[in-house]
Order: sequence, then structure tokens, then C-alpha cells
Amino acid sequence: MKHNITDYNFYHIYPLGMCGALKQNDFSQAPGNCIKTLTSKIDYLLDLGINAIYIGPLFESTAHGYDTVDYYWVDRRLGTNDDLKKFVNVCHQNNICVILDAVFNHTGRDFFAFKDLQNNGMNSQYKDWYKNVRFDQRSPMGDNFSYENWAGCNDLVKLNVDNPQVQEHLFGAVEHWIKTFNIDGLRLDAADVLSPNFMEKLSIFCQQKKPDFWLMGEVVHGDYNNWAKPGRLDSVTNYQIYKSLWSAFNSGNMHELGYNLNREVGDGGIYKNFTLYNFLDNHDVNRIASTVTKQEYLYPLYGLLYTIPGIPSIYYGSEYGIRGVRNQWGDSELRPSVPPFCTHLPEFARPATNSSSLQKFIRQLSTIRKEYKSVRNGNYKQIGINMKQLAFLRSYQDEVAIIAVNSDSSTQKLSLNNFPTGNYYDALNDQWFTSEQLKNIEIPATWLRILIRK
Repeated sequence: MKHNITDYNFYHIYPLGMCGALKQNDFSQAPGNCIKTLTSKIDYLLDLGINAIYIGPLFESTAHGYDTVDYYWVDRRLGTNDDLKKFVNVCHQNNICVILDAVFNHTGRDFFAFKDLQNNGMNSQYKDWYKNVRFDQRSPMGDNFSYENWAGCNDLVKLNVDNPQVQEHLFGAVEHWIKTFNIDGLRLDAADVLSPNFMEKLSIFCQQKKPDFWLMGEVVHGDYNNWAKPGRLDSVTNYQIYKSLWSAFNSGNMHELGYNLNREVGDGGIYKNFTLYNFLDNHDVNRIASTVTKQEYLYPLYGLLYTIPGIPSIYYGSEYGIRGVRNQWGDSELRPSVPPFCTHLPEFARPATNSSSLQKFIRQLSTIRKEYKSVRNGNYKQIGINMKQLAFLRSYQDEVAIIAVNSDSSTQKLSLNNFPTGNYYDALNDQWFTSEQLKNIEIPATWLRILIRK
């Protein structure tokens, strides 16, 4: 997979939310139908132009999926191991790659090793499986010991991933996922706090089991070069560009986005040597339709998502323009059930834009991205910028693409410089332009042009 990663258009699924699963797992219910229903909806994803799925968490947990109970069994609220095997097989039959969420930084309190620690204390054979276990003080949850948690969440107990026994257990799970489900890669949860030694050993292990296996890390802050490098990870989540994309529109300042794109992937860009995972929203941040100050911004934002360097990813339901914000009660509004798993969207999630129009637009963008290598793989060069307009050039071998975007509420012109001469076809708007016309290109209100030299 990794050799052609820029060819992929991702769809991100948080299954426990998408399927409306019970908030708590009582470990006694019959297997759910979520994965089976997803399997029957592959045609929808194909129509949207999707050829890669990032899905998870999938394995047995107590509540939200990131509090793992058993790495070897699918969460019964979602289905069975056999359901997941069939799902991946159908995806592969349709040339869709499948990436699973791998939650290795921590487990839930119902995980067998932690239960043994609760029962046996200092005599537990698993006391070294967790970080900073101390028996001279109690935990906030009332245990006769304390432990390190993740991000202040006492239900997420931090694993000592450098412990050889922990590695053996986790790597065994990965081998099980590869052999049983034939997955194509992993997204490492909380990679920014995982041990580098652990990630390097995991990389070697995965390459031995499946040479083209792909590893992506969740990294919110920091220098991405610390994670995405040979022998460690292939990619990371691009939170810097995520913020720059919507902020440039809300603040009417394309210079912020232009600066960060130049810094990342322009001439001398610090991340030019690998491909970053781009997104407008996900299960941890507000839906993009709730983030933008004008719903019209959704169109040029998705246009940029599909044309800037990197891998584009759509978070399930956002192709409808659904809304959702994190609040004092948690993340549930970011992770709602959507049809066909429910009869209608909850009121808070209902889109404020035309859902069918936005979906049609995303399908068009996907088709353009698949057709033109310059849009997928081309170098990046900024060739024009104003406060509310930005233009950049992407070139791959002899193919040249110019993307020009306008966040203003009225049609505006932008002067372009240092681009190859020739006739350009606007693949998005079905128009032709000469080099002379491009010197002062007219861009429709809150829209963009994708110009291909012919």
C-alpha cells in the first residue's frame, strides 16, 4: 500500500458512534450488526470516490473503544471477528484498503492485566505492564495503588510499551489482525506519547509480516520528522494544516495557510520527504460544518483538501455537512449515529447546507484527483496570494495543475506569477483559459478553480 499512498482517498469511520452502539458494554449482549451493515454499504463509498478506509477502534472495550479490554476480539457491540474478516475481504475485492485504529498507549481498567493487578497487588505478574505503578498511595478510582493515566483520564491506564511482555502481547495482536483480517495498516493512537523504541520495533515486526504494511501516527503537536521517518512511521496526522485550512477562511487571511503550506511542502519544505494525512475534522475535533463561520466555505475547503499535497480524508457524515461540537459532557456530538444506522440525524447534527450538493462536489473532486497525477503527486509552489485568495502550482513530470481559491463572498481576481505557459482547462468548472488570462485570473465567490495545462 505505502508505495502508492498518494493515490488514496480516505474515509474515516468511528464505528461505535456511526452505528449508535450502546455507550457501555455489558459483555453479555449478542453481537451487533454494525460491521455487516458497513459491508453492505461499500457501493456508497465507491460512489464517493473512496479507496481507503480508516476505521476504529474496533476491539472489545468497556465504553468508547479507546479503553481496550481485549485486542484479539471485535467489540461485540459492533459484530464478530468473522464479520470483520468478511468486511476487509469485500473492501479488497473493491480495491479499498483498510487501516485499523491501534490503541497501544493505554488499556481500559477491565483489561485482564489491570484486573490481575487489582486482585493481586504487588504479587501481580502484570505489575510492570503499566507505567509508574506505586503501592504507597491510592488511585483516584479507589485502587490500593496508583498508576499513570493518559491525559488525565483515569479510565485509560498507560501501558509500559517497552516491557518485552507487553510488546509480545501487542505484537501478537497485530500478527493476528494481519493473518486473520488481512488489514493493510494501522493508525497508532496517541503516537506522540508512544515510545520511539516501541514504534521502531513495531515497524520492523509489521514489515516482516507484510512488506507494504502502512503505519500512521496520531500526532497533535511537535515536529513531524520525529515520527515520520524510515524505520518508524510512514505518515502522521497533519494538525497544523487542519487548523490553517479553516482558520484562513474564518479570519479572511490566506497568508496563514500559504505560510504553513510553504513551510511544510514548498521549496525547502520540512515535510517534503513523506506524505501527511490531511483532514478537515475527525472524532476528536468539532465538525467542520460547525467550525466554519459560513457554510459556503465548505466547498473551497474540501477543494483544498483534495488538491494540496498529502492524503485527503473525510470523516464519516461530514460529506453531508453534518454538524457537531465537543462540549462539557464529552465527544458524543462529534460521533453521532447516521443513516442507515438510524432513521434520521439528531437535531444537533442536521446540516445547514445542501447535503446532496456537497456530496456531488466531493465526488467530482475525487474524480479529478484520481485523473490527474499533478494533483495527487505534484510538487508545490505558491504563485499568487492576497488576504482572501491563494493560488499554487503542482507539477508532476510534464503535467501541470494550478489551483486558485477565493474565500471572499464576491468574485475576485488574483495575479498569478511564474507559471508555465500554455492553455489550461478548468476541470472543476469546465472552462478554458490562456496563459494571458491566467495572469489575472477571475475566481468565483467562495469557490476555486482546478486548472490543468493541456
